[in-house]
Amino acid sequence: MDTLERHFTAWLKARNIALNDAQLAQFSLYCRELADWNEKINLTAITEREAVYVKHFYDSLSVAFFVPLNQISTLADIGSGAGFPGIPLKILFPHLQLTIVDSLRKRILFLRSLAEKLGLKNVAFVHARAEDAARERALRDHFDLVTARAVARMNVLAELCLPFVKPGGTFVAMKGASLGDELKEAHFALQQLGGELTADHEFVLPVEESARRLVVIKKTRNTPRKYPRKPGIPGKQPLL
Repeated sequence: MDTLERHFTAWLKARNIALNDAQLAQFSLYCRELADWNEKINLTAITEREAVYVKHFYDSLSVAFFVPLNQISTLADIGSGAGFPGIPLKILFPHLQLTIVDSLRKRILFLRSLAEKLGLKNVAFVHARAEDAARERALRDHFDLVTARAVARMNVLAELCLPFVKPGGTFVAMKGASLGDELKEAHFALQQLGGELTADHEFVLPVEESARRLVVIKKTRNTPRKYPRKPGIPGKQPLL
């Protein structure tokens, strides 16, 4: 274990999360694979090793600070990109049945290769836009937990993600420090989609001490069939 891994372990221990040697090895391999693949396809602008551990791995695992992942069986990560937060959460909680949805085929190829090299089981990959995937019977109103680590505004994220959540399940939107009026702006969308805001958590990343927000939304009922609207429409014409 090198210095960075010791720090990573200590940061998580402060949050009552313990990593074993096998999980540390998986994160190390993940970091190497990310760097190797990033030379061939654009996966992330964050490639420096410490930054990957802080801004990708620790940030992804922050979901576990506020949501009891041991009580979750099915997780869908929407617009996963290079696998965040889904793959780090799967490493930490191997029992999770993880489904990753992403619209770019190259990213799906990377994630398939990564999951195989990490030895991850029960991981499904869906190459589709969220608006289309949410209309598949096997995916709609199905998941205990849905995550999105994205820059879209809350009313847009809600339309893209809540259709995947089963009634009684949870949607976690991972956001930066400044939400502004996003939560007020999303009130109508949540009402239409069957969501209810239950928590808005704040925390700080180690080292750089930048602030993050985790918005927790409970699914109270099935999402009406008319949502999500056709691809591109939620972003262009948000529910207001």
